[in-house]
Amino acid sequence: MNAQDSTSTRPYLIRAIYEWCTDNGFTPYLAVRVDKTVQVPREYVNDGEIVLNVSYDATSGLQMGNEFIEFKARFGGKPREIMVPVERVLAIYARESGQGMSFPVVDGAVLDAQGDAESVDDSVEANASDRVVQLVPTDTAAAPLAAVPRAEDDDGDKPRPPSGGGRPSLKLVK
Repeated sequence: MNAQDSTSTRPYLIRAIYEWCTDNGFTPYLAVRVDKTVQVPREYVNDGEIVLNVSYDATSGLQMGNEFIEFKARFGGKPREIMVPVERVLAIYARESGQGMSFPVVDGAVLDAQGDAESVDDSVEANASDRVVQLVPTDTAAAPLAAVPRAEDDDGDKPRPPSGGGRPSLKLVK
C-alpha cells in the first residue's frame, strides 16, 4: 500500500487530540463546517459553522469512527442526535487553552498558513486533505479558535485583523 492508497490521517488525529484533551482535564471542542451531510441542530449554526462540546460530560454514546463522529447531546434541554462526517471537521481544540489542530481543506479550497483560501485542482485537493495545520498558542491565556468574532472598522465594511490578544497562530505541519 502506498501513501495515496492509505486512509486519511484526519480521524486518527482527531481522536488523538480528543484523548490528549481528556487526559489533561481540558474540554474538547470540534469546529465543524456545516452542509447537508452534517446532522446538527441548524438553529445553532452560525455562518455555516458550529462548535460542538464533545467532552464526556456533554455527550452520550460518543463514537469517533474513520468516516463519522456520532453522539447524543442536549441543546436547549432537548436531546439531539449528532452526526458529523470526519471530512467536515475544521478543528479540534481545548476550550481552556485553544491548543489543538485545525484542518485546512474547506469546500474545495486549501487554506494557507495565514488562513486565506487558495483554490486547487482535484489532484492537489485529494493529496492536500491529509495535511494539517497545528494551532500554536501565543501565550497560556489563548482564546478558543471559534470564540473570537471578527471586528469591523468604523466604516463597517472592512474587517480588521485580530488585535493579537493571545489567539493561536497557525503553523503548517507536513
